[in-house]
Amino acid sequence: MMDVPFEPRPVARFGIAGLGQRGRSMVPLFREIPGARITALYDVDPAAVAATIASAELPESAACTDFEQLCARDDVDFVYIATPWDSHAPLALTAMRAGKHVGVECPLATSIEDLWELVDTSEQTRRHCIQLENCCYGRNELRVLRMVRAGLFGETLHASGGYLHDLRELLLSDSYYAGQWRRGWHTDGDGDSYPSHGLGPVAGYLGIHRGDRLARLTSMSTPAAGLADYRDRVLPGGDPRRGERYRAGDVTMSLLQTELGKVVHLVHGVSNPHPYSRLNHLAGTRGAFEDFPPRIYLEPKQTDHEWGDFEQYASYDHWLWTDIGPGPGGHGGMDFLMLYRLTQTLRLGLVPDIDVYDSAAWSAPFALSAESIRRGGAPVDFPDFTRGRWKNPRAGLDSPKPRTETFQR
Repeated sequence: MMDVPFEPRPVARFGIAGLGQRGRSMVPLFREIPGARITALYDVDPAAVAATIASAELPESAACTDFEQLCARDDVDFVYIATPWDSHAPLALTAMRAGKHVGVECPLATSIEDLWELVDTSEQTRRHCIQLENCCYGRNELRVLRMVRAGLFGETLHASGGYLHDLRELLLSDSYYAGQWRRGWHTDGDGDSYPSHGLGPVAGYLGIHRGDRLARLTSMSTPAAGLADYRDRVLPGGDPRRGERYRAGDVTMSLLQTELGKVVHLVHGVSNPHPYSRLNHLAGTRGAFEDFPPRIYLEPKQTDHEWGDFEQYASYDHWLWTDIGPGPGGHGGMDFLMLYRLTQTLRLGLVPDIDVYDSAAWSAPFALSAESIRRGGAPVDFPDFTRGRWKNPRAGLDSPKPRTETFQR
């Protein structure tokens, strides 16, 4: 649904499905947000539900024995899904068909068919389906977005986003990912399996679904070498994981072209030693920004090929950062502000910052990159999930601060 507000309510009531590393970490953040209430919990492991109820001091009645029970409750307004990737789409579909708005951790879905079904079901049920992309709420990302809207970059031309994060130790951990599910994606296929951290913010800079759209993609991967090399150095000789054959290249690089001819460079790499980076680069006719670490070059302030201090532009900080954040929790405050803004839009009856069309587009490179790689890097057409409505300018993550301010921290 596009430009459709939530129904206003005095309290936003959340049901959380999936209490592993990610889902469990969000529980204390929800409890810090005025007007947010956790009313239901579900996990395939009942012990995880019991432990979360005890640590968060929630009533025993919050426990659900299955996902359908959580969705059937009349004290749940919004279902938060933080489960393994292959369950995201079926759980989100179940929630919407049960009358619940739903938010999903990255990625929204792993196939184009599932993404279309999520879009269609959101439209049919009039329930929002949102990619819970915390990186869109980073301080630098929101500042750059406001600077773009103010015209400081001139005409935007190209951008880079990515997910460069050394996950080798976690991928081989016996306990971090339940059943070690995430490493399975490295044996089953090749492609960009985590596109939205990099793509979501730069899609905002380029006005995707707000005057432009992603039109085509081409991808290539390096050999799959790093994870096996690390495994063979740290695991004992008899460990069965030493027999695994990894198919996912260490680094996947994609080029995405928009309908207006702009270009996004998207990178994914989790199997090599590398400092954490999401790239977060933007270039336009009047200058450029690069992140990790942040630096900027905008005419007329910066000259002589010398990068400038990004803090010179702190006056462009988003109101979520000047008035609310960073707040508690990890990822530098992004998680808290994402949940704060979600709760605010639910309570005040506002249009969500991220809709199902944005969410589907940001996750589409998961499947499209795999297809392009299978075809030797051939261009693959990007689905138009908006069915032509991408041409209309509208608000997104740069939405103004609501006049009705009901919950200061």
